[in-house]
Amino acid sequence: MTALRLFLLALQFFTRIPVTGRLADWVGFSPAMLRASAAYFPVVGVVIGGLVVLLTAALMHYLPTAYAPLVAACLGTAWSVWLTGAFHEDGLADVADGLGGSYEREKALIIMKDSRVGAFGAIAVVLALLSKVALLALLGAVGALWMCLALMAAHVVSRTWPLLIICWLPHVGDDAGSKSKPLADQISMGSLTISLLWCAVALALCSWVAASVLPGADAHNLSMAQLLTVWQVLACGIVASALVFVYLLRLFTRRLQGFTGDCLGTTQQVCEIAFYFGCALALGGR
Repeated sequence: MTALRLFLLALQFFTRIPVTGRLADWVGFSPAMLRASAAYFPVVGVVIGGLVVLLTAALMHYLPTAYAPLVAACLGTAWSVWLTGAFHEDGLADVADGLGGSYEREKALIIMKDSRVGAFGAIAVVLALLSKVALLALLGAVGALWMCLALMAAHVVSRTWPLLIICWLPHVGDDAGSKSKPLADQISMGSLTISLLWCAVALALCSWVAASVLPGADAHNLSMAQLLTVWQVLACGIVASALVFVYLLRLFTRRLQGFTGDCLGTTQQVCEIAFYFGCALALGGR
């Protein structure tokens, strides 16, 4: 029951999926609970990714073949933005405005706290959405399987990287007004370990499902070659997102000497895009 409450709290914090009324009262809230709920951030990725995959698979099946990948990528991206209330995109816009608007740390942090969106933020969000749509449409052109696999895995992995930001950097945001402050009081190693296990389990299940539906595959007798094909694509996505994560970690360290809640949203967004890019590169020869 404690695990379920923590998962629902994470779902309530990061999505628009309703956790209200008596259910919200049962879940409860405290800073300590929010810190513990970090263990279930990858599971939130499973929920969001699963809902987007369902819509994407339906569109790829029922729409005319020629334009199905592009339409599915557009509507699936819009669906993911609605599900999360543009929570992460808002963080990306604030970080782009702050780091693009000033090279001075204190001024950059002040800009990031401003609720108004500037030119850097607007450009960053537009480019991020265009990149997602373009890369997902590209993956869909190769096959609906690869598009759905990348979607599910990217939503899980991109919600795991920010936990390492929290572990390795100090929080430098406005302590009084920051919604992420409870998370910044250091995630326990137990929560981090659980989150990494959830991520690994989700990727393993994605691999098995994808390998079982490959053309010519036998779901009851999967060959190592089929699993390797899927693992190679996922590995390229993970490596690409890891490289971007290292860059962001160094950027936040150098420019801000720490992180804010907006930095976590930025990490999720950019690592998600990088994951799609890595998968597309892996499928380049197909």
